[in-house]
Amino acid sequence: MLNVNELNTQAVEIESVLRMKTKPLAVKMLEKEEDIPRGAKRPIKDLGCHLSLCQAVSLARRQGMSIAELKEDMWCFEPVLGLGMAEAPEYFLEGHNRYPGTASTLEAGRNWAQAFPRLEAGKYIGIAVAPLASADFVPDLFILYTDSSQLTQLLIAKNWMDGRDITSTLSGHAACVYTIAPVLKSGQFQVAVPCFGDRRRGMASDEEIIFSGPCTLLGGLLAGLKHIKEAGEGLPLPHLMLTEYKLRDSYVKIGKMIGMDL
Repeated sequence: MLNVNELNTQAVEIESVLRMKTKPLAVKMLEKEEDIPRGAKRPIKDLGCHLSLCQAVSLARRQGMSIAELKEDMWCFEPVLGLGMAEAPEYFLEGHNRYPGTASTLEAGRNWAQAFPRLEAGKYIGIAVAPLASADFVPDLFILYTDSSQLTQLLIAKNWMDGRDITSTLSGHAACVYTIAPVLKSGQFQVAVPCFGDRRRGMASDEEIIFSGPCTLLGGLLAGLKHIKEAGEGLPLPHLMLTEYKLRDSYVKIGKMIGMDL
């Protein structure tokens, strides 16, 4: 059973060890209105406007806000479909969302729409997002906005956990959906890139990459990050352009096994 206080502490540690620029996020899918976290702002009711999910995410990670969005609070339809708050209409599934704007043919648009990750329609009525360090609810997953150096640390920490790499489906569209839906469907980590909306409206910067995963794996990930740091390879990582630099013993041993001149 996840403990929200432990997750709060882990978030603080991850933010420190990765030297993050914005806050790690907690995300909870809402099945009924009673699931809305206490103190969470509702865009229409409390802010007087609709918000795209990427904007809610930006407010949470940059300004520390806790926000809950139901279908009526949403401004962009893609998370409404991708996160199961509505059935996908045939017009969407036929590819018209992408064609002719960012798809060469209607068939190309249809290919994208058919592969678009979607949760079971009707299961959830909304979503809550808040800084993980201060969240007062047990989240379903976490989101980290990282740069490539921080992502490298996370990928190596994942390797430290189980020796396995991460397989992700990457798209230039609907970052909010590609960040959340695959994690909930697979129970595994996911890497995604900010979409046009996340960059234009959510203020994602050019160097940012998104890393997300189930909160049940957060403790193991943090342990891996600490191990990397203790081994002298945490952030900031020094840059040393040396030729014939000292190799780890295992690199030398395996290199010699395959006939390298080491």
